[in-house]
Amino acid sequence: MVHEESPFFQVVHGILIDRRNKNNTPLHCLAHALNPKYYSEQWLNEDPTRVPPHKDMEINQERTKCIRKYFPNLEERNKVNMEYAEFVGNNGDFRDFDSIENRYAMDPKAWWVLQGACAPMLQTIALRLLAQPSSSSCAERNWSTYSFVHSMKRN
Repeated sequence: MVHEESPFFQVVHGILIDRRNKNNTPLHCLAHALNPKYYSEQWLNEDPTRVPPHKDMEINQERTKCIRKYFPNLEERNKVNMEYAEFVGNNGDFRDFDSIENRYAMDPKAWWVLQGACAPMLQTIALRLLAQPSSSSCAERNWSTYSFVHSMKRN
């Protein structure tokens, strides 16, 4: 299959990359890193190219930036980082069979409510972030603008 790049492709590709980068903020990366599903064996085995968030360089760097902003105090930040290490490594109370098995099956917020008591600082952040509803309003706004430019009547 031959891939020919056209100017149109470059424009569309640029728009898609810009949109992706707008949604790739430290806060989004922290929310991704705190979603227990992305550490489960079931999710990781669905696609051989998947890696857990703590092994993804970009997500890890952005998560670190967010934690630094959220916890300017070094002592608190170290405590949160230790809790994150426990969470990622399935150590301490996170080693419990139900905790590990439910990472894939349960809603992330519900999982943190049930399993996060051993990491109170991390649990607080996770519940705030993962309770936020996803929204398609940005995409809807784009399509609304697009409909002004390209419509059946105008074309």
